[in-house]
Amino acid sequence: MRRILPFAGQNRNTKTILAVAALFAGFFAPFAQAIERLDVKSPVHEYKLDNGLKILVKQDNRAPIAVVELWYKVGSSYEHDGLTGVSHVVEHMMFKGTQKHPTGEFSRIIAENGAEDNAFTSDDYTAYYQIIAADRLEVAFELESDRVRNLTLPPAEFKKELEVVKEERRWRTEDKPPALTREQFSAVAFLNSPYKNPVIGWPSDLNAMQVEDLRAWYERWYAPNNATLVVVGDVEPDKVYELAKQYYGPLKPTPDIAPPKPQVEVEQKGLRTLVVKAPAELPYLLMGYKTPALINAKEKWEPYALEVLAGIMDGGNSSRFARELVRGQEIAADASAWYSGYGRMSDLFSLSGTPSKGITVETLKAALLTQVEKLKTEQVSAAELERVKAGVIAGEIYQRDSQQGQAEQLGSLESVGLGYQLADEYVGNILAVTPEQVQAVAKKYLVEDHLTIAELEPQPIDPNKSKFEPHFER
Repeated sequence: MRRILPFAGQNRNTKTILAVAALFAGFFAPFAQAIERLDVKSPVHEYKLDNGLKILVKQDNRAPIAVVELWYKVGSSYEHDGLTGVSHVVEHMMFKGTQKHPTGEFSRIIAENGAEDNAFTSDDYTAYYQIIAADRLEVAFELESDRVRNLTLPPAEFKKELEVVKEERRWRTEDKPPALTREQFSAVAFLNSPYKNPVIGWPSDLNAMQVEDLRAWYERWYAPNNATLVVVGDVEPDKVYELAKQYYGPLKPTPDIAPPKPQVEVEQKGLRTLVVKAPAELPYLLMGYKTPALINAKEKWEPYALEVLAGIMDGGNSSRFARELVRGQEIAADASAWYSGYGRMSDLFSLSGTPSKGITVETLKAALLTQVEKLKTEQVSAAELERVKAGVIAGEIYQRDSQQGQAEQLGSLESVGLGYQLADEYVGNILAVTPEQVQAVAKKYLVEDHLTIAELEPQPIDPNKSKFEPHFER
């Protein structure tokens, strides 16, 4: 539903990960030892400049490149009503120039150096990255440091870019029935948590947005003492630190950056349901249970047990959903489960699916709820638990095989307040999950009073509507 960078196995090559998991199922110790050896060879070096900028450097010499990422502790969950979408629009405007590098110069210089760059916004952070040859690291540092404090925010460019964002919203949300359903689902599932708002913003807020809103947001949050610089690649940590002092050291901090007021979601007191009617070919079902996040769970093992629980339901071709609902009963064309516990606030344990041809949404819903109840009444088998744990470890190894994957893990953990050190604890905490703990979190959190259900009810599709998909560039 939102841009959250998860841990192992998610958003990667699932088939390959599961193949490795099957090959090594039952051999957790060698996997864990391999990860430990990798960390010993490549520890994270932490530095901090006088202006508050935190720097994390991890040496990885397997390729002569460096991944450079600058993470700001600001995203859509920091926004207030009437200003939703401002973090994402600022992200777009970061490519529209400074006094030193006018509009278009940033990406042009990056491309001339054979590198690539982009950015992304989530609920909890905004990040900018370059993937560049390690011997040209200084180019990325010079360009990125310049726009920390020096955006010009030209009004004409703002007006053009705001229209790009509105079109992006129309294409990716309003014209995509599952995405539209997810957006409205979040708005109903959460009452006062800012996770109720879409990262891209509500249409009325985008229509009312002014360049002055962006300027105030940028000046408040874009500061070295609200950012983390992450570098992973073929670099010398101390040399990276010296380069950071040269380019980022002169930047002035923002005095007394106050974090947003806490917005703790009120306890849900009963089942919530909604129906979304939109032109679509197929129905769609989305369900979400309120769950704690890693950052605020009273029992620190519970989020890991919830993640394992999601893997039991939906972790490849051997998972319960694939085995029993898709292939066995042929109730679902697809069915998914995932746990969102790595943000700075509580989120959801979610289920979703599309019914098979001739199957109603009600039948699919009943089947998913039956799977939930089964997890409450029967402990998972040792074989199932072993399969999921092997998949998690395989996914972690694949993530650490990617310099960008490593950088994103460090940056996201640091930006939400969990701390990058948590990455080293992850595998051990997953391996420690027991069948009793999986059953316990199912009983405790997958309850109807904390459940929201959204159903997409397909409406006729306009046959004349264009299927052309635009390419959104910054």
